[in-house]
Amino acid sequence: MTLGALAPVPALAQETIKVGILHSLSGTMAISETTLKDTMLFLIDKQNKKGGLLGKQLEAVVVDPASDWPLFAEKARELISVNGVAAVFGCWTSVSRKSVLPVFEELNSILFYPVQYEGEESQRNVFYTGAAPNQQAIPAVDYLMSQEGGSVERWVLAGTDYVYPRTTNKILEQYLLDHGVAAEDIMINYTPFGHSDWQTIVSDIKAFGSAGKKTAVVSTINGDANVPFYKELGNQGISAEDIPVVAFSVGEEELAGLDTTPLVGHLAAWNYFQSVDTPENAAFIEAWKAYTGNPDRVTNDPMEAHVIGFNLWVQAVEKTGTTDTDAVLDAIIGLETPNLTGGVAKMLPNHHITKPVLIGEIQADGQFDVVYETDLVPGDAWSDFLPESKMIEADWTAPISCGNYNTETKACGGTTAAAQ
Repeated sequence: MTLGALAPVPALAQETIKVGILHSLSGTMAISETTLKDTMLFLIDKQNKKGGLLGKQLEAVVVDPASDWPLFAEKARELISVNGVAAVFGCWTSVSRKSVLPVFEELNSILFYPVQYEGEESQRNVFYTGAAPNQQAIPAVDYLMSQEGGSVERWVLAGTDYVYPRTTNKILEQYLLDHGVAAEDIMINYTPFGHSDWQTIVSDIKAFGSAGKKTAVVSTINGDANVPFYKELGNQGISAEDIPVVAFSVGEEELAGLDTTPLVGHLAAWNYFQSVDTPENAAFIEAWKAYTGNPDRVTNDPMEAHVIGFNLWVQAVEKTGTTDTDAVLDAIIGLETPNLTGGVAKMLPNHHITKPVLIGEIQADGQFDVVYETDLVPGDAWSDFLPESKMIEADWTAPISCGNYNTETKACGGTTAAAQ
């Protein structure tokens, strides 16, 4: 044996840049998340056709956490430690996101989270490309208070029983009370994931709305439970004129499986709708339908959030010349990319982005007619309406460089939501 035979063999350069996709393809959230997996495959394919990134092709690594929240953490660890992905795009529910936060922090990887959420969080390794409460929930309530049928006076806060609806409704309840709504005019209800028997709850909502005051439902119901909920509204003859529902988790994808005839006029609050008429959106829809080979495939808000997050990540990698986590974390703040509604999404120091707020009315064809739109709103990680967090700010740039900086004590409390 020669000495040369004992020399270490140099590692082959990685031939592709791997991108993790962490979305439920089975279970209660598959109705919403499967399309986001397809969206990421579409974006990766599109980037590869443009020459890839840093001279390499991108390789999608898809896993199925199956709507099982602890499994999200296991699959995230697998993507980072075993597959060696450069970044991960994924999660829908806040409980799944919170499940993976320690993994991304421990392994120092990056998560792009594309769905509206409850706020009260800013983590160094996460970019929140969906809406914070001030970019969806608060503007939706303001709209109902001021414009919907002579202003709403009674409120039903109906949600799935987990962190996003509970924290969002905590913010909304305080906001309503601060605006003079009586406690007895607020009804709060939670149901499990996948809840299917809505008859009694919808009857209770109907009774609550019969007190002679204009009533609305603010819905943070998630996943496939929305299908029987809306069906039961129709069964009991509750129209948008009687008790309008504004939903935060129902978009074009969820409506695709419903008879929308009895739902016409009900509302959803998002930052994007397929029906928005801009050249950017028209080009995206055309390319999406061509990629899927299905002219009936719809687009929706979390898809746009993945478009924004992916484009910002590509920009940051190109800017730094590396996929190194620390380099990308520094480089991405302040970068901008066009959104699909004609504006610009900018990554802010709190790891949230600028977004417009749109209120849409459900149409018979399953699309939305935009009835209200704001200018670009910067995402606020910590709610100004909760006493325990109104003094907290997130800023991942020097000299603060933390996710929950107390502006009164001038101290940083850590990287995750200490106030929860």
